[in-house]
Amino acid sequence: MRRFKLQVQTTVDGYMAGPNGEMDWLTFPWTDDIKDYITSLMEPVDCIVLGRRLAEGFIPAWEAGPPGEDQKAIDAMNDTPKVVISNTLTESPWKNAVVAGGDLTETIDRLKAQPGGDMIAYGGGTLVASLIAKGLLDELHLFVNPTAIGTGMPVFPDLGAHHRLRLVAAEPFRCGITVLHFEPKRSSA
Repeated sequence: MRRFKLQVQTTVDGYMAGPNGEMDWLTFPWTDDIKDYITSLMEPVDCIVLGRRLAEGFIPAWEAGPPGEDQKAIDAMNDTPKVVISNTLTESPWKNAVVAGGDLTETIDRLKAQPGGDMIAYGGGTLVASLIAKGLLDELHLFVNPTAIGTGMPVFPDLGAHHRLRLVAAEPFRCGITVLHFEPKRSSA
């Protein structure tokens, strides 16, 4: 079965965006060591999973070629098939992307059961919260930026229960970001 990873930028106090979606706290420029980590993380990935709202900005931004990205990274991002999770779209307006709706657990389980490499989600806040709440992720790669914002969109939804994780690795980068690689602790049944 394919592994499903999450890569998300977060503040030290656990937010992936400000209260109005602000991302002005992100650390830039990135250093080569963080770029190498991301390249390694992406090597086995052959499917990107996005929420609809994130896809609306993410896909066109990569198609235009974000400033500071090399052509190899741009091509890899554009060439990797994408699944946009949405219950409002019926078909994809983007190249190399399909829309999947309905029950999220069934959709992700179906994608994970298909042959292929790893899958990765980059966010959207609603999608990330739902994936975490339903226990659908196999790996979490939290890119912790050295900034606290005090309030905003949390990475982890309030489920009224603890999110139990196992630390796989922690790696600081020269730009100041530290990645925390976790796997969920699953209760044995």
